[in-house]
Amino acid sequence: MGYRNLQQCVQDLERTGQLIRVREEVHPHLEAAEIQRRVYAAGGPALLFERLTGCKFPAVSNLFGTIERTRFLFRDTLDLVRRLVEIKVDPGVVAKSPLRYARAIPTAWAMRPKYVSRGPIQQGTTQLDQLPQLKFWPADGGPFITLPAVYTEHPDQPGWTRSNLGMYRVQLAGNEYRPNAQVGLHYQIHRSIGVHHAAAIRRGEPLRVNIFVGGPPSIPLAAVMPLPEGLSELTFAGALSGQRMRLVRQAGGLPLLAEADFCIVGMIDPHAVLPEGPFGDHLGYYSLVHDFPVLNVEAVYHRRDAIWPFTAVGRPPQEDTSFGAIIHEITGPAIPSVLPGVKAVHAVDEAGVHPLLLAIGSERYVPYAQQRRPQELLTQANAILGQGQLSLAKYLLIVAGDDDPGLDIHDIPQFLMHLLRRVDWREDLHFQTRTTIDTLDYSGHGLNSGSKLVIAAAGSPRRVLPTSLPSGFQLPANCTDAALCLPGIVALQAPSATGTDDTLRRSSAAITADHPLQQFPLVVLVDDAQFTAASLQNFLWVVFTRSNPAVDIDGVDAFTEHKHWGCTGPLVIDARIKPHHAPPLVEEPQVTARVNELAAPGKSLHGVI
Repeated sequence: MGYRNLQQCVQDLERTGQLIRVREEVHPHLEAAEIQRRVYAAGGPALLFERLTGCKFPAVSNLFGTIERTRFLFRDTLDLVRRLVEIKVDPGVVAKSPLRYARAIPTAWAMRPKYVSRGPIQQGTTQLDQLPQLKFWPADGGPFITLPAVYTEHPDQPGWTRSNLGMYRVQLAGNEYRPNAQVGLHYQIHRSIGVHHAAAIRRGEPLRVNIFVGGPPSIPLAAVMPLPEGLSELTFAGALSGQRMRLVRQAGGLPLLAEADFCIVGMIDPHAVLPEGPFGDHLGYYSLVHDFPVLNVEAVYHRRDAIWPFTAVGRPPQEDTSFGAIIHEITGPAIPSVLPGVKAVHAVDEAGVHPLLLAIGSERYVPYAQQRRPQELLTQANAILGQGQLSLAKYLLIVAGDDDPGLDIHDIPQFLMHLLRRVDWREDLHFQTRTTIDTLDYSGHGLNSGSKLVIAAAGSPRRVLPTSLPSGFQLPANCTDAALCLPGIVALQAPSATGTDDTLRRSSAAITADHPLQQFPLVVLVDDAQFTAASLQNFLWVVFTRSNPAVDIDGVDAFTEHKHWGCTGPLVIDARIKPHHAPPLVEEPQVTARVNELAAPGKSLHGVI
C-alpha cells in the first residue's frame, strides 16, 4: 500500500538507504537550492534538512531525484494504475484477461476522495514568514514554493468532482506583497485554474484557493499530471497512493487535504494583480516580472510533525525530469487512442519541455504512392498541437514510423538523423505565426506570444549526412568558429546579436551553391560553437530555447510560393541570445564555496557531491 503522508515516505526512504540527513545548519537563501541541484546532478539520495536558518520546520528535497526512486515511491500501485490506463484505452482487455485486471478494481475505488471530520493538517497554525523562505537563484524576487498543489473548485459547479489541483508557482514574499497577508500566484496559459478564475471573474466574486504543501507523494505528481479538463487530479492521487485522499470540510471554504503538511488558505480578488517574479525557471533562464493574480491569505495551517518539501529548478535536466518520465510510463500507452495514428510523443526535457516535441506518426493516406510525402503526418501534427499543454510546443518534429519501425523516440540523435536524411526543406516546413507559446519562453515577441514550426518528414532517405567538418573552408559572414554537433548539423559561432543585425541573412547568403556547408542540411548560428557542440544537452538547450521560428529561421535560396516558405539549400537557425531574451541562470561563487564545505570529510554531504 502507498504512503498516507510525507512522514511515512521519508521514514521508508531513510530505512532503505535512499535518504540522508543534512545535520548542519543550511541557509534557505541559495544554499539549500544549490545543494539540491548538485546532489541531483550526482544521482544522489533524498535530503532531509534538519536545520534551516531562521525556520523551525525541517525540509526535504530530491524525493523524485532519480526515476528509480520515483518508481520505488509508487511501487505498490504503479502497475495497477498502468492497468487502469490499459482499460481506458481498450475496455475489451478485461474480458481477455479478467484475473490480470481484477486487481485494478480496488485502485479504481481509491480514486474517489473521502470526507473526514478532522485531520493532522488542523493541528497547528502559523504565518507566512515562519515557513521556509527558500530562495533559489540570486535574482529571484523573493522566496518561492516550488512543490505546491494549488486546489480550486469551479464556481459554477462547486465540489471536488470539478476541482483542479495544479502545480503553479507561488511567491511567498517580496515585491509589493503585503507581508504575512498576500502571496503571488503565477499560473501559465492552458491551465485549468484559469477556467475557474474566469468563471469567478464573470460572477464578480473572489476565487477561493487552498495551497497544499506536502502530504502523500502522489499529490505533487497528480498536480502536474496532464489530465483532461473536468477530471479531478484528486482521483489520480488516490489511485497512485492506493488509498482515498482524505478531505476535511471547511464551513464556507474549500476542503483541507487531511494529510497535507501545510495549507495556505485564501481568496483571489477577481480584479487584483501584482508584479510577480523574477524567478529562475526550468528553461534555464529567469522568468521576468509580470502582473499575476494575488492571493489574499486568511490562514496558514500545518500538521504537528510538518516537513516542507521543495525542489530546485533551473537548466534541465533537474528533479522535475522524473515527473515527465513517470508520466510518460503511465500515459504513453493511451496516446494512440487519444491521437489516432500517433505512435509516440516525446517532450524533450533538455530543451525545456515545451520548446521541442518529437513525434512518430503514421503515413497511411496513400499507401500505393511511389514516393511518399507527409500528408497524414500533418493531420496528426495539428491534433498534437490541439492537446492541452502540448499546444505550447514551439518546434514539433514528426516522422512516419513506417519508414523505420525500430525508431526509438527517446534516442534523440537517431531521431534527428532520421528526419534530416528525409526532410525536404522546400515542402516540409509548416509555420504558425503570432500564436501562443510557453509563458516561460522569452524567445518570442511578447509574454505567451511567439511562433511555431512543424517539420514533417516521410519517405526514403534523400541524402547522406556528413560526419565531419570539411577542412579549410571559409566561414560565412562574421563567424569565427565552427563545430559539428551531430551528423548533418553544424554550429557557427557568430557575433553577439544586437537586435538589428543581419547576420542570419548574410550567413544564409554566404552559403553559395559551391560552399562546403551545402552538404549540411542544418546550420545553427550560436554564441559559442564549441559549447553548443560539446554535448547533446547543450545543443538542445541552446538551439530550441533561444530561437523563435518565424523570426530566427532563414535558409539558403529561400523562397515564398503561395504563402508557403521553403528553401532549396540548408536550413539556418539563429540560436544566439537576443537582447530581449531573459538572462540565463548563474550561481554565486561564494554560495558554491559554502556548499563545498559540507562535502568535506565528516560533513553530511561527504561522498555525495
